[in-house]
Amino acid sequence: MNATVEMYKRRTVIKSLGYAAVGAALGADRGFSRALLSEGHEFVSKRPAIAQRKFVSDAVEAKIAEVKSAIADPELAWLFENCFPNTLDTTVTFGTYESRPDTYVITGDINAMWLRDSTAQVAPYLPLAREDKKLKNMIAGVINRQTRCILIDPYANSFDFGAKACPWGENDLPPIRAELCERKWEIDSLCYPVRLAHAYWKTTGDASCFHADWRQASKRIVQTFREQQRKKDAGPYSFKRNTDNPIDTAPFEGRGNPTRSVGMIHSAFRPSDDACIYPFLIPSNFFAAVALNQLADISSVELSDKSFARECRDLAHEVTVALEVYGKAHDAKYKSLYAYEVDGFGNLLFMDDANAPSLLSLPYFGCCAPDDPTYLNTRAFVLSDDNPYFFRGRAGEGVGGPHVGLNMIWPLGIIMRALTSRDDREILSCFKMLKTTHAGTGFMHESFERDDPKKFTRSWFAWANTLFGELVLKVHSERPQLLSQVV
Repeated sequence: MNATVEMYKRRTVIKSLGYAAVGAALGADRGFSRALLSEGHEFVSKRPAIAQRKFVSDAVEAKIAEVKSAIADPELAWLFENCFPNTLDTTVTFGTYESRPDTYVITGDINAMWLRDSTAQVAPYLPLAREDKKLKNMIAGVINRQTRCILIDPYANSFDFGAKACPWGENDLPPIRAELCERKWEIDSLCYPVRLAHAYWKTTGDASCFHADWRQASKRIVQTFREQQRKKDAGPYSFKRNTDNPIDTAPFEGRGNPTRSVGMIHSAFRPSDDACIYPFLIPSNFFAAVALNQLADISSVELSDKSFARECRDLAHEVTVALEVYGKAHDAKYKSLYAYEVDGFGNLLFMDDANAPSLLSLPYFGCCAPDDPTYLNTRAFVLSDDNPYFFRGRAGEGVGGPHVGLNMIWPLGIIMRALTSRDDREILSCFKMLKTTHAGTGFMHESFERDDPKKFTRSWFAWANTLFGELVLKVHSERPQLLSQVV
């Protein structure tokens, strides 16, 4: 691994084909065992033994069996079997707190809960929650735990509740509370919990999570968004870290580069946990507008709080108008397209990052239609050599980002490309790259080197695993003929 990647070791685990970290060599279920044609081995499940799984859902197990039987490619089926339940198998601690369901979800190799990751890790199980009460309660527990997190500190992105899982933040300024893992202000950290709560309510019809604490947290979300519009001043947030890595701290006394107040929301950091250059992060502002309209939906329909619903819609409209005016640019090659970051002064940054929300993922989050002309132009840019973080090599091609350095392709980006694609050949191509770059581990990783997938970061990254499972489920539901092919 090169020195750049090593610099980011706080979010990286040592590459290993051993599975101690994920409990993969624990005498797992061997019900699915087919010949690994390329090496003469068997496709043996890499899941922990049943007794050692953190959470078991009958509905999830039934869905795995159903979908696996429809996948013609044995290696792809094996990957699905390993990856889709990985969050449940290895990262979930379910219980109660103050007589409510309570679920702590770690990100994988870091014993801490990110608001973003925890939502993305459990959301693909939501369609099965209607038929599995235990699963439904577990997801409700995630919503309740996220509510607690937001009330502790709406500017924090991750929490370890005193576990001291995040030593890199020990000297951050201002000092963080004991419950926090890291206090990087990222707009999406407050959007993801809204996305989960809204989807849970729409899927199950259960409104029990919308208790007084949740309503207070919702108001804190809107308050924080308002503060970070920075109409009067920079607001209460700052973040400084003593580091030689410039993307790991915010400039100008921890408040970020300057922005002009135009209606968008200032974000100090990206979903990658890297510092923004121009703090109006376009994908996250799109996501905020969607989340605000979801809050308005819950507030007006379920909670009969018309005043708060109106406040949410007004803020969403203000952000949307600003995105239309300041978030687009006209380019001779791509015509109209979205920038990744802007500052309101006319400066724009053209790139994309694999961590979602991203420009590539806009339709996935409901920010625009899949056939929106500006999105399609932007997508063409993102998946081209004009994007400085789109990498091609002998192992594959895909979007990466600054977080682990150059020439590192992220499976998250490949998966999101397939999730937002309307082209069968493109989806199959993505499946092929995912199948050929897991380095024999049976799991997705944070990133892999474009020419050598055996050089990868994070052997236990549950978000990527579960999102891969979500992709397979989507294709099984919408394009089942693709799974009947060997990729």
